[in-house]
Amino acid sequence: MNLLKLGIPKGSLEGATLRLFEKSGWKISSANRNYFPEINDSEIRCSLLRAQEMSVHVENGNIDAGLTGKDWTEENESDVVTVADLIYSKVSQSPARWVLAVASDSDIKELSDLNGKKIATEMVHFTKKYFAQRGIDVNVSFSWGTTEAKVVTGLADAVVEVTETGNTIKAHGLKIIHELMQSNTILIANKNSWEDPWKRRKIEQIVLLLSGALKAENMVGLKMNVPEQKLKEIINVLPSITSPTVANLLQPDWFSVEVMINREKVRELIPQLIEKGAKGIIEYPLNKVI
Repeated sequence: MNLLKLGIPKGSLEGATLRLFEKSGWKISSANRNYFPEINDSEIRCSLLRAQEMSVHVENGNIDAGLTGKDWTEENESDVVTVADLIYSKVSQSPARWVLAVASDSDIKELSDLNGKKIATEMVHFTKKYFAQRGIDVNVSFSWGTTEAKVVTGLADAVVEVTETGNTIKAHGLKIIHELMQSNTILIANKNSWEDPWKRRKIEQIVLLLSGALKAENMVGLKMNVPEQKLKEIINVLPSITSPTVANLLQPDWFSVEVMINREKVRELIPQLIEKGAKGIIEYPLNKVI
């Protein structure tokens, strides 16, 4: 039987990833200390792996494909196929940022001020390479967890840390002075697995449905009844991916109008629609937009 070995990121991205797969049609049952969660697809075998090491296991063929951060493929310099960008995180659908932060009262204002200084980070290889390319001599040391505290306790002059909002960094009394890179979740594949026709089709199926679920995150459907004399006017104010769907109702002078729109526009749009004569407006969530 054909089987795809799929890596699921363990840790901060785990919950968001499981929810995304469920919305896409795959139920993954994760339990504490279970590194091989069950999935309702006999053609997939899941493994829970840290995002930091995912690309290593994909490259060496332990798994066929997996979800990880773009940052960790760069840190590990892994020779893998990047199949798709899937921009989501534990907080939002925004890229994470790797930033350089120093104490809020530090005299360090720019990268060159770090010449001869100590930097703590989990992204050691990337950070060394980043500063070397700019001719700045820094001492980079590995830090696993509570990296921000290294500056507070005097163990480092600066940290290179990942953030989405910057709030945690500020809460530790630090300030961001430079952004090194942006990263988002990507789906990567082993090169040999990608060349296998069946595995490639299965991976592409996963990408299609995950992408559709992500696209639907910020969208809703709107359905309403519209009198014939107001139809053109209402259609003109409806934002839509494509033209609205319009269907005749039993009453000949009324139409059913349906659109997909950005969730944030609904609160301003519905009062306009009512004012222009729309009736029976229904808002409903979307699972996938393909």
